[in-house]
Amino acid sequence: MDGMSGPHVIRGSVLLPEAELVWRFSRSSGPGGQHVNTTDTAVELRFDLARTGALPEVWKRRAMERLAGRLTDGIVTVRASEHRSQWRNREAAAVRLAALLAEATAPPPRPRRPTRIPRGINERRLREKKQRSQTKRGRSPKDWD
Repeated sequence: MDGMSGPHVIRGSVLLPEAELVWRFSRSSGPGGQHVNTTDTAVELRFDLARTGALPEVWKRRAMERLAGRLTDGIVTVRASEHRSQWRNREAAAVRLAALLAEATAPPPRPRRPTRIPRGINERRLREKKQRSQTKRGRSPKDWD
């Protein structure tokens, strides 16, 4: 593409390959007056995740699993129509796709190691509970007869 604001980084040194991006333009709904009615400002960006060579194989597998609900025949689609100009919508769609792929290819979080409550803390909690119970019991009248 001519003059877009730089390559869009997925993560590290991996970039969105311009040659593998398929752009489609249509008329956008919403505000904008007569200009919107005559120009194709809405942008649809498609990226063939299944056949791309830009992503490492591990990342591709991970993204295919995580984006399974969004994929159509291995292709992920992003739409942008919030801006009045096609240029800004193209930027928004590219940034959105890069963010989506960055999140989908991120390594899984480390498993949580459950922590144990130290015995002293638990004993102190029970002791304070008992003390509070005694305080409250002391406030009530002894005989209701």
